[in-house]
Amino acid sequence: MADMKTREVDHISGVETTGHEWDGLKELNNPLPKWWLYIFYATIVWAIGYWVVYPAWPLVSGYTSGVLGDSQRANALAAYEAGMAERAQIGEQLINASLEEIQSTQSLMEFAMANGRAAFGDNCAGCHGSGATGAEGYPNLQDDNWIWGGTLEDIHLTLQYGIRSGHDEARFGEMPAFGRDEMLDKEQIAQVANFVASRAGATPDDGADLAAGEQVYVENCAACHGDDLKGMKEVGAPSLMSNNYLYGKSVEAIKAQVTNARNGVMPAWAPRLDPATVKSLAVYVHALGGGE
Repeated sequence: MADMKTREVDHISGVETTGHEWDGLKELNNPLPKWWLYIFYATIVWAIGYWVVYPAWPLVSGYTSGVLGDSQRANALAAYEAGMAERAQIGEQLINASLEEIQSTQSLMEFAMANGRAAFGDNCAGCHGSGATGAEGYPNLQDDNWIWGGTLEDIHLTLQYGIRSGHDEARFGEMPAFGRDEMLDKEQIAQVANFVASRAGATPDDGADLAAGEQVYVENCAACHGDDLKGMKEVGAPSLMSNNYLYGKSVEAIKAQVTNARNGVMPAWAPRLDPATVKSLAVYVHALGGGE
């Protein structure tokens, strides 16, 4: 009753007020537009129809399936299974094809590149970088310097079994720690480091005895790295004439490596990834531009 007493009729519009007033502004008691009400009622009807037709209401151990029995989850699972079946089919073709056949067959090459790119990001980019340009201790896969060879077959073999990974078929080559194991003294290490740096395009120390360093090199290093310092891929000895040194190209960096050799490890991916993915990785890495 108190609310009724506060109501009045607006003298301009002739509409009764609701009794609410803010800073002199009075609210008129206009009804909602009919078009708005009809739309509102339609949404209610639509919602009820949706509850009936589609899955909507949760139950104790599931949910109502609806008249149509439609389920986005089921549709997504079906699409996933269809995609996996298609992937398995082309993956089987990839396994049965040679690496050269993959490169020469457009459909297989497209699949291998897409699959290899995804696998590289998931498994290899953590060490070699997302752009495959490497980092200290991790080879650049986009240049022409391949310690174990950069042909398709070489890359595939390295991916399968790794390097010093513990796998029976792993690539294995180990540089001795000439200083730690007292095979060379500090003077000899300095001499050979300066000699290698001078041949590799780095700046040797002032007054370094390069002739003595060459003699140390011939007696201790040439058997693996070659008389021309270009390395031997058969034993995993890198070229010392390369622009990219895994652990640095300065005299000090070379001294550190000769003194206490660091021999990196690459995992064997054959036990971890399916054969189609390993082949895809080989094709993808080779296509980056640095393969032989």
